[in-house]
Amino acid sequence: MEPSVNVLGTVLEKCSSTPLTGFFRDGHCNTCYEDQGVHTVCAVMTAEFLAFSKYVGNDLSTPHPQFGFPGLKPGDQWCLCASRFLQAHDEGCAPKVHLEATHEKTLDIVPMEVLNLHAL
Repeated sequence: MEPSVNVLGTVLEKCSSTPLTGFFRDGHCNTCYEDQGVHTVCAVMTAEFLAFSKYVGNDLSTPHPQFGFPGLKPGDQWCLCASRFLQAHDEGCAPKVHLEATHEKTLDIVPMEVLNLHAL
């Protein structure tokens, strides 16, 4: 696992326990080599972003209980793929970001200036 450091250079805070998020399903946006999606952006879901994500092929709002996934609703915090966040930014529908809970690995994909535009 990569060191648990956020984009501000401090200890990575928890993103969400309800719903339980993260590549490791530990509530943190930690990552590792096996995390090909780079699920490192702690984002606050909006109806607009959830509709966008569904439109581009990743339906995050439909529950899948067989996988322990409750489905997301506006206001939920979730560890998003950094590339999906950047795509949403480029399309004008990026959600807000909890910087203290966003892993520093995000900076390999998303510039800090973009994260700051969407910071809580």
